[in-house]
Amino acid sequence: MSDAAAVIAELTRNVADFPQPGIQFKDLTPVLADARGLAVVTDALAEAADGADLIAGIDARGFLLGAAVALKLGTGVLAVRKGGKLPPPVHAERYDLEYGSATLEIPADGIDMTGRRVLVIDDVLATGGTLAAAARLLERSGAHVTGAAVVLELSGLDGRCAVQPLRVTSLTTV
Repeated sequence: MSDAAAVIAELTRNVADFPQPGIQFKDLTPVLADARGLAVVTDALAEAADGADLIAGIDARGFLLGAAVALKLGTGVLAVRKGGKLPPPVHAERYDLEYGSATLEIPADGIDMTGRRVLVIDDVLATGGTLAAAARLLERSGAHVTGAAVVLELSGLDGRCAVQPLRVTSLTTV
């Protein structure tokens, strides 16, 4: 087991029946709150950068992780926000969830995305809908998405299928 996977396993809090009965929620908050945990996870996520010159962190824990990785790599960080959180104009991507739909947004001006090499960072890969929407949004904005990196991948939900052919780095799978 890698150092990152061991730290994640040690510090992740398991919460039964959240957000609904039958779900075993994996809470990464203790990992991020631990200095060693944050450092090990940041280092491991940064290894997936593959020449990226911008890190895109998905709302909300992806903001924390993305900023830490960007700082380590000496790049900028872009917050990929949930719909309605940014002033116009925005580029938006609507996507389906298990029970409804959602929207992701990035600024449409002030940041030239043309040709930017972007690594997308999020905390968890589950069904892949959010990660796939973020990649489409960034590509449509002129960026080249080099890959995605997540702390935790939930097995059995086929999230990787939803983001193909995007290269995904997962620090651990449960």
